[in-house]
Amino acid sequence: MSALSTALTDSSIMLRRNVKHTVRNPVAVFNAVLLPIVIMLMFVKVFGGAFSVGSSYIDYATPGLLVMAISYGLGATATAVNDDMTKGVINRFKVMDVSRGSVLTGHVVVTTLRCLVACAAIIGVAFAMGFDPAASALDWLGALGMIVLLAFAAGWLTVALGLAAKTVESAGMATVPLIMLPFLSSAFVPADSMGAGVRQFAEYQPFTPIIETLRGLLLGNLSSGDAYAAIAWCVGLALVGYLWAVSTFKKRA
Repeated sequence: MSALSTALTDSSIMLRRNVKHTVRNPVAVFNAVLLPIVIMLMFVKVFGGAFSVGSSYIDYATPGLLVMAISYGLGATATAVNDDMTKGVINRFKVMDVSRGSVLTGHVVVTTLRCLVACAAIIGVAFAMGFDPAASALDWLGALGMIVLLAFAAGWLTVALGLAAKTVESAGMATVPLIMLPFLSSAFVPADSMGAGVRQFAEYQPFTPIIETLRGLLLGNLSSGDAYAAIAWCVGLALVGYLWAVSTFKKRA
């Protein structure tokens, strides 16, 4: 059996393991899928009428809610990774001659899949609430690619945070900034309507160009500048997360 086929087999086993853990953890399922829907209903039905965005609020907010759905599911990944590390699960895998890379890859892949499920739920509820996108089939494909790229990047960064944390509790807390960033972006109101200081932060943080790219794809007014910035941020975050995760894993495992 070649090294590549062994790594793929081990990765598929780790993926099945992590999927089972996610399904058996109702809190993780709630945070990843149901909580973003609750926030969506609250913002659109309770606060939406107070915001002036130049279009239907559900059309404006849905791209930001997709990003929020991704960020809200990251805490489960960080705590699962840290739990594996601190409880000696990784050491048992080493004794069993399981590929080390498959352990990390399994967490990243299941995070990406969980994010896709959450985003599908958000889109389904958005349509039920009157979402009316102008996207073509190619635009939808681009939006899916953007979501997968962001989920993959966030997955690696979260795995790195989980490995670096000393306890399961601190691993969960480490993802709070990623959860809060969508609130300080153009997810719910245009950045240029914000006050000084907050506006500049919103304009230059990573989630804003990602949200604007999704909004442009779904509403038919994509800006190439936002798209390039979004891809650059995702690739950069994925690279930082991967290198950080691999370095920490080699030191601690």
